[in-house]
Amino acid sequence: MKAVGTLAVGVADLLSRPGNTRHEHLEAVLGELAVLGSHVPVGGTVVLDLELQSVNDAIVAKGTVQAPWVGECRRCLQPVERVLEADVLEIFEDNPVDGETRQLDHDRIDLEPVARETILLELPLAPLCKDDCAGLCAECGADRNTVDCGHGQNLGDARWSALDQLKFED
Repeated sequence: MKAVGTLAVGVADLLSRPGNTRHEHLEAVLGELAVLGSHVPVGGTVVLDLELQSVNDAIVAKGTVQAPWVGECRRCLQPVERVLEADVLEIFEDNPVDGETRQLDHDRIDLEPVARETILLELPLAPLCKDDCAGLCAECGADRNTVDCGHGQNLGDARWSALDQLKFED
């Protein structure tokens, strides 16, 4: 029997009664979960709210996973803190199909890999503090969300300035 993670759940009662369901609310602190622009903070609690259902010789896990995340805004470099919530739908069976279903370990399912993969896929690579973040001024570096530095926002590339004079006739 393989070692199971902190989100392992016994399902013997469900396997003995096909069609039965059970709600599971699980919380765990998982190790490092990070992508390029954001990560789950150390000690951040991952929450799974799932309905487990016995179907034939398999268990279907359907619900949500939630996790706090932190990062740095890609435009203004201010810290960003949010909570992600993502849907989960997994099938656990004795003979899993690679990439489609997961291993049912006798009478247990391990939800830690499911939680990890879901969170890693949902963490933003380039977080924003807000959708309309104005970012930093390219000339002086001021945060344009908090101050009007007076510099133009539309800085063009001088190498293309000849195209500014180009006129098209209708």
